[in-house]
This record gives sequence, C-alpha cells and structure tokens, in this order.
Amino acid sequence: MQKKLPNPIDRHVGSRVRMRRMLAGVSQEKLGEGLGLTFQQVQKYEKGTNRISASRLQQIAKMLGVPVAFFFEGAPADEATAGGFGEGGSTAYVADFLATSEGIQLSKAFVRIKSPRVRRRVIELVEALADESGEKP
Repeated sequence: MQKKLPNPIDRHVGSRVRMRRMLAGVSQEKLGEGLGLTFQQVQKYEKGTNRISASRLQQIAKMLGVPVAFFFEGAPADEATAGGFGEGGSTAYVADFLATSEGIQLSKAFVRIKSPRVRRRVIELVEALADESGEKP
C-alpha cells in the first residue's frame, strides 16, 4: 500500500508556520504548550502531514503575531484554476529556504547590515560561491 503524500497547500501552510515560529524564536514545545498540543503534533503540522483546522490556524496566527493570510502567501496555485500548468516562475524555493535554520540566520544577519554597498557585496559573494559550486536554484 502506497503512503499518501501531504497536500501541497498543507505543506506550504506548515512551512510558513515553521518559518514564522523560528523568526519569532518560539520552540515547537512552546508553541505546542500554548495550543495544548505536543511538540510532535506541531512537527506534523509543520511538515503538512496533519492538516491544521481553521480554528487552530487562527490560534497559531494569534500566538505568532501574524494574520491568518500570512500562512497562505505564496501558496501553490490550485491546478483547477491554473489550467494544470502551475506557476512558471515559482518562488517556492525561497519559502523552503526561509523555513530552515540557516535561512533564518542568514536573513536576520543580512537585515542588520546597514550599508547598501555592503549588502550588495554580500549578494555578489554568495552568487560567486554558488556559481563556483555549480548549484543554481
């Protein structure tokens, strides 16, 4: 029997919960406590394994200080409304990156750089390193 894959929207919403939780510096345990859940349940929400109900999503949004709509920003297009071709210029990889601890750390450090010139140089450095390693998004 084949294991059912999580719905792309559930995965997206879960990754946005994880990203916001990490940006807010809240652990899975702390979020779970506030919701009356275990950290394992929070993990399942963040992976999209378990769906988040509307009322639970509203609780999460309140705890993390964002509107519910935040969790749907950049969500994959519905195949029925997108003609089945999806988004040509998808930026899902950005959300995926920002949901990692490295993405959070890099983003927090980068926004602390005051000089536009230095920020530009950091971007050039990262692009050069990416070109050297042969990896492209």
